[in-house]
Amino acid sequence: MEKKFKIRKEDTVQVLAGKDKGKRGKVVALFPKKNAVIVSGINFVKKAMKKRSQQDQGGIAEIEAPLDISNVAIVCKKCGPTKIGYKLDGGKKIRVCRKCGDTL
Repeated sequence: MEKKFKIRKEDTVQVLAGKDKGKRGKVVALFPKKNAVIVSGINFVKKAMKKRSQQDQGGIAEIEAPLDISNVAIVCKKCGPTKIGYKLDGGKKIRVCRKCGDTL
């Protein structure tokens, strides 16, 4: 069964733990089975890449590695990193900031 994350693609998040603690970025990809997310510009690791063709250059490349979902928090425009709550708006369920009640 697929896990449902409260964080979605294109959300701005802040890193809470690790070498990039305090940095902010947008969510690029979600991995529900691994319980992880990839955030743009954060958690770069070096990876040895094999030369695949004549034009392709091998060597050491820097790529963005996944972070555990528990190590990131969504950022509210008004009050910064926060938790996500939900409200029913008519028949729709919308995400809201737990601190100020603003929609996310």
